[in-house]
Amino acid sequence: MPAEGLVQPLFYAGEPFQGKPTRVFAYYAKPEGSGPFPGMVLVHGGGGKAFRDWAEHWAKHGYAAIAMDLSGNGPTGRLPDGGPDQSDTVKFHDFSGNEIRDMWTYHAVAAVIRGHSLLRSRPEVDPRRTALTGISWGGYLTCITVGIDHRFQAAVPVYGCGFLYEDSYWIEPQFSKMDEARRSRWVEAFDPSRYLGAVACPMLFVNGMKDFAYPPDSYRKSYELVHTPKNLSVKPVLPHGHIWTMLEVDTFIDSLLIGGTPLPAFSPPRIVDGRLTASITGPVAIAKVELCCTSDLGKWQQRTWKTLPGEIMAGNASATLPPERPLACFLLATDARGLCVSTTYLDIDQ
Repeated sequence: MPAEGLVQPLFYAGEPFQGKPTRVFAYYAKPEGSGPFPGMVLVHGGGGKAFRDWAEHWAKHGYAAIAMDLSGNGPTGRLPDGGPDQSDTVKFHDFSGNEIRDMWTYHAVAAVIRGHSLLRSRPEVDPRRTALTGISWGGYLTCITVGIDHRFQAAVPVYGCGFLYEDSYWIEPQFSKMDEARRSRWVEAFDPSRYLGAVACPMLFVNGMKDFAYPPDSYRKSYELVHTPKNLSVKPVLPHGHIWTMLEVDTFIDSLLIGGTPLPAFSPPRIVDGRLTASITGPVAIAKVELCCTSDLGKWQQRTWKTLPGEIMAGNASATLPPERPLACFLLATDARGLCVSTTYLDIDQ
């Protein structure tokens, strides 16, 4: 298929589905010139598709990028040789051992890995400099894929995480209706918690504390499984959607693939003399430190967060804790570029 500007539509082979061959539709974009360029793999979420504009965003930023469809669709609708669709009914239906290769997650992860291999095979792409990012269900897929495909140099899941069976949007509509054996089969095969411990590259985790689908408790348990260097950019509220203009994502990837200026990074937080404190490092001055906290209980999406002023002195960020208990709290720092990083949140009961 012919290129349109920086972007070329294409098809590549997917995994067989119900015994028949499949194709995956994708947009491939690259900057002008012959490279070698770093590469990006872009993974959409629920209700999404292969986003041409997302691939073009990275091409304009100096990267070759591939954004594939994960719902069995092409540029104008359902493919006759597409893989499984992305409905929750398809994602969560029961399966036996020999049916695992027909499940949506299996096909989606395989399509991402195959897309990565295709990207790396291009003569204008430097195969030693590739990264992965996904949004929502794409973040979920990122968490699985990066634990399997160790060729990536960086990964950024936005919203998506593991431990969906413990706390997520899908507890009531899906997991609560499964018997123990069925739930165990799904979790062992398809929950990111089974893969994040094998990650071999640095990661940035991006989310909001009131996200409707991927709540903070499951999110924290997910990133705590990662043994490689990791950073957090978690805010009290972050809109949920196919938003690929978060500068923290671009900056993190740039720092690892093209030698860009990195994000600030916090040490693990601790409580000292009634203050939440953590050291913070980075080459750009910190413009603001805040304490984000809530004393509400119940569903995370319904909690009200307060933002209180903090301070930074000699590379240490800190803020006085309010007296309310129980308290969930974390530090949020904004650097002179307007980029935000956070500590993990702490639960304080007394």
